[in-house]
Amino acid sequence: MQPLISRRELLRRASLAGAVAIVPGGGALLSEASAPSAALQTAASREPYEHLTALEADVLEAMVARIIPGDANGPGAREARAARYIDRALGGALASSRPAYGVGLAALDRFSQSARGRAFTSLPPAEQDAVLSDVETGNVPGFADAPAFFALVRAHTLQGTFCDPYYGGNAGFVGWDLLGYPGVRTFVSADEQRLGADVPANHKSAYDYDMFTKAGTGTTPGER
Repeated sequence: MQPLISRRELLRRASLAGAVAIVPGGGALLSEASAPSAALQTAASREPYEHLTALEADVLEAMVARIIPGDANGPGAREARAARYIDRALGGALASSRPAYGVGLAALDRFSQSARGRAFTSLPPAEQDAVLSDVETGNVPGFADAPAFFALVRAHTLQGTFCDPYYGGNAGFVGWDLLGYPGVRTFVSADEQRLGADVPANHKSAYDYDMFTKAGTGTTPGER
C-alpha cells in the first residue's frame, strides 16, 4: 500500500503552512458513533497526558506515526511528539476539537477490532495503513464523520510535527531539521540570504527571544 501522505507532499504542505505557527482548530465534529468505549477509558502505562485518556493517547500516537512515518530521510510524527502537541492544544487553541477526538479515536479502535480482529495499536503498520485509508475514505460503518476526523487529525499532526517546540511538538527540533528550516532568527546576514546558502540550525524557539511574548499563547508550554 502507498503511504497515506508522501514525504515530498508532506514537506510541501508543511512549508506552505509555515514552520512556527499554531493554527486554532475548528468546531467539534459530532457523529452517530457512540461515546468512547470503556476500554478507551482504561489506564495504560505511558507518559501522563493532560486531556486525553491513556488509551486515547495510545491510539492517537499510533495514528500520527502512520500519517507521518519515520523513514530513511528522518524521524516522523511520533518522534516529533505530535500527539503530545495535540493533547496540550486540546486544552487551549484546539479545545473545540476535544469531543471529536473522543468520538473519533473510539470509533477508529472499534472499527479496527471489527474489521481486523485486533486493537488498532496491535496491528502491523501495513494493516494500520489499511484501516486509516478506510477512515480517510469514509468506509467505516456507523461513523459518517470519519473522513472529517481523519482530515482533522492529519492537520493537527502536521502542526505538531512542525510547530514551534514551545507548543509541545517538534521535539528536539526534528521537524524543522526535516524541512531544513534553520530556526528562528532576529538577524540574517546578507551571506545567509544567498540562494543555496548553508545556514546552520540554531535550534531556537521564537520564545527564546525577549521580543516574542508567551502571553496569550493559549496552551501549556512544552519541553524542548
